[in-house]
Amino acid sequence: MQNYLIKNAIVVNEGKLAAKDVLVAKGRIEKIADSIQPAIAVTEINGEGKYLLPGAIDDQVHFREPGLTHKATIYTESKAAVAGGVTSFMEMPNTVPPVFTQDLLEDKYRIAANTSLANYSFFMGTSNDNADEALRTNLRKKDICGIKIFMGSSTGGLLVDNYLTLDKLFRESEVLIASHCEDEKIIKANLERIKKEKAVLEPSDHPLIRDENGCFESSLAAIQFAKKYNSRLHILHISTEKELQLFTNIVPLEEKNITAEVCVHHLHFTSNDYAQLGNLIKCNPAIKAPHNREALWRALLDDRLDVIATDHAPHTWEEKNEPYEKAHAGLPLVQHSLLMMLHYVKEGRISIEKVVEKMSHAVARCFRIENRGFIREGYWADLVLVDPDTPTTVSKSNILYKCGWSPLEGTTFPSSVTHTFVNGHLVYGNGSWDESKKGERLRFDR
Repeated sequence: MQNYLIKNAIVVNEGKLAAKDVLVAKGRIEKIADSIQPAIAVTEINGEGKYLLPGAIDDQVHFREPGLTHKATIYTESKAAVAGGVTSFMEMPNTVPPVFTQDLLEDKYRIAANTSLANYSFFMGTSNDNADEALRTNLRKKDICGIKIFMGSSTGGLLVDNYLTLDKLFRESEVLIASHCEDEKIIKANLERIKKEKAVLEPSDHPLIRDENGCFESSLAAIQFAKKYNSRLHILHISTEKELQLFTNIVPLEEKNITAEVCVHHLHFTSNDYAQLGNLIKCNPAIKAPHNREALWRALLDDRLDVIATDHAPHTWEEKNEPYEKAHAGLPLVQHSLLMMLHYVKEGRISIEKVVEKMSHAVARCFRIENRGFIREGYWADLVLVDPDTPTTVSKSNILYKCGWSPLEGTTFPSSVTHTFVNGHLVYGNGSWDESKKGERLRFDR
């Protein structure tokens, strides 16, 4: 492998900023020092004026392969991720067919091994009928990021609403349980009520149908199961102020058995944005009223919310431009999530150290990922160079998602990603690509 010396970059790591040289050799971070004179041949990269960050780890994406490749593939979306500084991802089981067996799970790993430019892991799917098969992940703790439970609306039989199945999964799972929490009965009741009130539903009705109570009641139920059996629970995409009372910042992350994720779109958009963007920001759980966004920011900064992710969920332009009730829910974000958060760094809302903590360090700690998520000697060199003073404008000409669109089109972010290393390989540098090496399967210290 080629070796690299990154000179004079501002290294952002474990709450500190310091100008350092970083030597990358044989895929790993070999040395970090004020000045390095390498004894091996290297390609030197000037990091002057740039931030060097550990690659972001996105614990919730939907890359659509297999079965939905008209929307996205592992290759296309991992390329978009790398361009945005995301070097590892964990992908969800609602593909076609849904990942209800260990064999189907391994099929996705095989696809990723051949095509993914970023490091990868995949969640095992659950249904009301596959608990025993899903729990076979207990035998593979080091190889699988976790099991996924949709406790609210989903497709393809992925909704788990049978109490006995939920009880068994929480009782017997020895791996992390990631849950999508929305209460199906509350959603249906809201939908029926609003349909009686108006003839045609609109995107702005989405947060009224999938409301705060639906999220709270489902998250509360998941937490009650987890506390009953001391399960390791990670609740995805928290979107409401009301849910935040369920989480704590009293104990360190490593001691939490119940953790929470917030997604960039719930930190960026509010229900006021439906007027302009309509179905383009339709997602589940819904983007809600502004007071929820402000509460999410407070909880992120005080550590009740543990990690930042995207829930990257691409659909075609045609699928998003159907009438509200038929329009697919989800939006593509993985190429722009780090840039979004660096925008808030520039605004003074969050520090760059906190962004790195929530997008890299905390994800690695939460999932116990081996040798990633930090800039440490001996760790895999998953690294991102960011130019804080060269802006990036989102446009169709530079969007890498297969779906070809973004709700952020026309937005100019103040920073840019200039280089992305995955396992010490410079995949992306100043707009050029080297796709000769693929990402690696994530391993977990369990």
